[in-house]
Amino acid sequence: MKNLINKILVSNAGWEAVTLRVPIGIILAAHGSQKLFGWFGGYGLEGMGQFMASIGLNPGFLMALLAGSAEFFGGLGLILGLMTRLAAAVSAITMLVALFWVHWGKGFFLDSHGIEYALALLSATVTLMLMGGGRYSLDNYLIKKNVLGVKDE
Repeated sequence: MKNLINKILVSNAGWEAVTLRVPIGIILAAHGSQKLFGWFGGYGLEGMGQFMASIGLNPGFLMALLAGSAEFFGGLGLILGLMTRLAAAVSAITMLVALFWVHWGKGFFLDSHGIEYALALLSATVTLMLMGGGRYSLDNYLIKKNVLGVKDE
């Protein structure tokens, strides 16, 4: 178990992780808040659930809850560098679904609701999943302070 937790949390990345984590986390958290709470002009769970059901993602309300939660809480995790690899993995799966289920077939560019934006977020979240939170993350703090009781001796 100690080895698994270390593999999930430990990362030797430096500022590059922060410069990717924080803006991607902000973007994801903002989009998730649109789905969950209707903030920033979003439709909230009811409206997003109806949209998801209309494109065949059923049950729509549950899919909106899952997508919104993955984006919002995954985004917060990325901003803080907390469970970074897990937050990035959940966000990457969400972006993969968005890319193929929602945006595929609408072209490439954002102005036609194509795959461009989802592909960029997918790329960034997969990179963070591989890179981890880095030295300047709560993941690193938890390991350094042995909060989880898994520090190698």
